[in-house]
Amino acid sequence: MMLDRGLVFMSDTRTNAGLDNISTFRKMTVWEDPGERCITLMAAGNLATTQAVVSLLDERSKTVQEREPSLMAVPSMFQAAGMVAETLRDVIARHAETGQRADSTFNATLILGGQVKGGPPRLFLIYPEGNFIEASADTPFFQIGETKYGRPILVRAYDPAMRFEDALKLLLVSFDSTLKANLTVGAPFDFHLYQADSLRAGPRDRIEADDPYFQLVSQGWGDALKEALDSLPPFTLDSQT
Repeated sequence: MMLDRGLVFMSDTRTNAGLDNISTFRKMTVWEDPGERCITLMAAGNLATTQAVVSLLDERSKTVQEREPSLMAVPSMFQAAGMVAETLRDVIARHAETGQRADSTFNATLILGGQVKGGPPRLFLIYPEGNFIEASADTPFFQIGETKYGRPILVRAYDPAMRFEDALKLLLVSFDSTLKANLTVGAPFDFHLYQADSLRAGPRDRIEADDPYFQLVSQGWGDALKEALDSLPPFTLDSQT
């Protein structure tokens, strides 16, 4: 999510290969070179694919000698998005060629955001085919994975001037609505707050399912919805029919 003051990232940690095979894996990765750049990647889709992409990008970012090609060497976020997109496309193609032809099995979608010195904070949505789009004032946030249940809340309540704390509250409400409707989404939730022009990682933490604040938000949102529904004018059946 793009705000006037920076970027907000949040991801769940649930992966599943059927209802009887649910696991917890981190879906967010942060790279930083303080004073030069800070880049955050979030992933949804096939776990083997997303882990391969992150591992390749991570290996290329460890030392100066290995920075070509590297997220720690590209001169702009646009070029970083291009590199990540190419890596994703190559990994999907390589996995698909090793077995039966079933491209969708190995698909993944990524969100890449951050800032490189000399440019503004930028946010990209990267598709499995290797193409990508950039967030703008008209489309200030991206979702991947299960999106339909939590999106209406974001559309109605998003404000680019909101504080980081309010953005986190909004995202928790969105995730809470999603996890109550779909078992493929679940806590804990990882978040990262990037302050524009800081060029370093901001506050990062994990919110567990039993976190007191999350429980308060979840219960409070449910109660507020019930109160709002009760406050609406009642529907009256036409007595003539």
